[in-house]
Amino acid sequence: MKSLLSKPTGILLNGHWYKNTRAVITSFLLSFFAFVFTGCNKSAQDLQTAASADASTLQQTFFNGNKGINILLSTPITKKIVTELNLYGNILKQFTDINALTMNTTSDNLAIIRKLPYVTAANPDAERKGSPVDAVAVTDFTGGRSTWNLDAVNVTEPGIGRTIAQDGTGVYVGVLDTGLPDSWRQYFPQERIAVQYAKSFGGGGGENGNVSEQPNKWEHDQSTHGGHVTSTIIGFQLGSVYFNGVAPKSTIIPVKVLNQNGSGWSSVIAEGILYMADLKVGALQNAPVVLNMSLGGPDLDALEKAAIDYAISKGVIVVAAAGNEGTAGMGYPGAYQPVISVAAAGWLGQWSAPAWWYTGNVADPTNINDFYIADFSSRQKAGQDLDVTAPGVWEVGPFQVNSGQISYYYLSGTSMATPHVAGIVALMAQKKSSLAAAEAETILQNAAIPMPPGSRNVRQPDGSFVTATWGADAAGSGFITADAAVAATP
Repeated sequence: MKSLLSKPTGILLNGHWYKNTRAVITSFLLSFFAFVFTGCNKSAQDLQTAASADASTLQQTFFNGNKGINILLSTPITKKIVTELNLYGNILKQFTDINALTMNTTSDNLAIIRKLPYVTAANPDAERKGSPVDAVAVTDFTGGRSTWNLDAVNVTEPGIGRTIAQDGTGVYVGVLDTGLPDSWRQYFPQERIAVQYAKSFGGGGGENGNVSEQPNKWEHDQSTHGGHVTSTIIGFQLGSVYFNGVAPKSTIIPVKVLNQNGSGWSSVIAEGILYMADLKVGALQNAPVVLNMSLGGPDLDALEKAAIDYAISKGVIVVAAAGNEGTAGMGYPGAYQPVISVAAAGWLGQWSAPAWWYTGNVADPTNINDFYIADFSSRQKAGQDLDVTAPGVWEVGPFQVNSGQISYYYLSGTSMATPHVAGIVALMAQKKSSLAAAEAETILQNAAIPMPPGSRNVRQPDGSFVTATWGADAAGSGFITADAAVAATP
C-alpha cells in the first residue's frame, strides 16, 4: 500500500491557533463546571492517498512473502475445493454464507488461484482506515444542547431543542469502527448501547492469522474514532449537559473491526458485516438495522462486496464514508453503488464567534450558499457512486487521546459526515420499518438539496480565510436534511 500523507492541521489553545503543515503535538487542560478533562500529546492523523494501479503493481506492492488473500467462489465451499486450495497455501477462514474464504499464499499462487474454474474473484486482503482529517481540542463547554451540524440537518434548533418528531426509537445502528473507549459510559447512556450484541473482530491480512473474535475488546478502544462517530448518532454527555444526536433513541451496536490505530483489513470488516446480517435475520428480525461504516480504502474487495450484498439482501441498510482523498477519488466500500455514500460539507458560520459550535444558528430554510464542500472530501470518479453530502467539518464530540481520560475534540472527515446520514436513515426506518436499502438511497437522493459547483471563502480557526472550490463530482445529489428525507419516506 502507498505511504500516508499528512493533511494540514492545527490546535486551538488558549485563544491561539498553532499550525504545522505536517503534524501538531500539544497538551491541554480543559475544564467544565466542576469537571476537569485532561488530554495528552496528539499528532495529526495521517491520510492514505489512493493510487491507481493494475493488478500486477498491486500485488508487487502488497506481497512480501506470504500474505492474506480473499477469495469469492462461484459455488458452495466443498471438501474438494478446500483440499485443492490448500495446495497453494493455508486456508484461514471460511465464510459459508457468501461462498468465500481467506487464505495465506504468495503472489505467484494468487495468479494461479484466479484461474481456477470455481473462483469468481481473488485479491489481496485490502487495508481499511478510519481517521479524522483534523483534530482540535475543545476549550469551551458552556451551555446548549444543539450543535451546528444537527441544526444544519434540521433535527435541532438552538434554544428550542429537537424539531423533528422521529428520534430513532426501535432502530438498531451497527457502528463498524474501532469500538468504544473504556470510559464510554461517561459519554453515552448505557441504555443506548446494546452490550449484548457488541463484538470485536481482529486478525486479517494473512500475516496476522485467521479472522477471529476478540471478547470484550470492543469497549477497550484506544483510538476512540468509533466513540466520536457514535456521538453524532445518539448524542453525548458533556459534564452535566446532554447534547442531542441525529437519532438519540436509536440503539447502537458497537462492532470493532479496526485495530487500536484505526486501521484494519477488509476480511475483518466482512466478518463484521456478516455478523450484523445474521443479527438482522435472527435476534433483530423484527427491527430495522442500519450499518455505519466510517472507514474505507482505495480498492473494492471481493469478499467485502459479497458481504455487503448479502447484508443488504437480508434487510440491512449500509451507509459508508466517501473517503478523505479529495480529487484522488472515492474510497471503498463507499464508492460501491448499493452503499449509501456520504461526502463532507462545512458551514460558513464556523469560527465566526465564541462557542459558535453550539450557539450558532444555521439559517432556516436551509440555504445551500451557507455551506461548502471540504477540500479533503473525495470526489466521484468513473465507476464510483457518490450519493449525498452531510456536515463533516469541525464537529465536536468525545475523542480521547489517553485511555480513561475524558476529552472532546473538533474532528473533520467524511467519517464525521457518515453518521449524520446513518442517523437520518434510522429516522426514516422508524417511520417505515420495512424500509429497504435501495429505497432509502433513492429517497435520500431525491430529497437532497442540489449543491452545484461553487466556491466559498471559508473562515479558519485563526481568523484567516481560504477558498474552498468544488466541481460537479463532489456532492452527489446534494446536501441532505432529516426533515426532507423523513417527509419523503412513505
